[in-house]
Amino acid sequence: MNKNLRNALILIGILIIVWFANSYFQNKYTTQSSGIFFGDPEDVHKVLIQLSGDAIELSKDADIWSISGIDTLIIRQNRIDNLLNSVLTVNRETMVSNNPDNWPKFSVDDSSGTHLALIDASGSTIAYYVFGRSKSDWSHNYVRIEDDTAVYLTNNNVINHLSTKATFWGEKPKPPELPEEEGVFDNPDSTVIVTPSAISE
Repeated sequence: MNKNLRNALILIGILIIVWFANSYFQNKYTTQSSGIFFGDPEDVHKVLIQLSGDAIELSKDADIWSISGIDTLIIRQNRIDNLLNSVLTVNRETMVSNNPDNWPKFSVDDSSGTHLALIDASGSTIAYYVFGRSKSDWSHNYVRIEDDTAVYLTNNNVINHLSTKATFWGEKPKPPELPEEEGVFDNPDSTVIVTPSAISE
């Protein structure tokens, strides 16, 4: 084997090693798009949302949702629909970090993250997430799933559906409409008598 051929084979070998190493590190921080919730939304009977020192609990009784501890507001059904149809169906995409020290950077630590717990009828937690806002891309969020240290980028922005304010989830009942008062001429049984004196006037 001459020297040039040997050098060429060595170079090709080095390029192959570099290619495999690059692919490994790329795959380490990239994941196929997949959902974060794999259960049945019908099994969710209680929702806990917490951000910093604020928290709210939503509970379901016979398919009717309410805000726990607040009976002056009725639930906004569209808010529940957004939770079940948007938040629970969001996908995780790129893994941006696997280091817990980076959680504050992505707002998924205990103090800055938006915590979401899903609880079933028996009181067991069936799913737990921590969502964080992206400071550079408002169309996506970050999410950490249960005890996993990895932080993923979501395919959609869903954190706006996770408010801890009661007025976000509920509204005051509308007062009942009063029946319109019937006027004299609206009453078919009323009779108007016109006298000659009234005409002359």
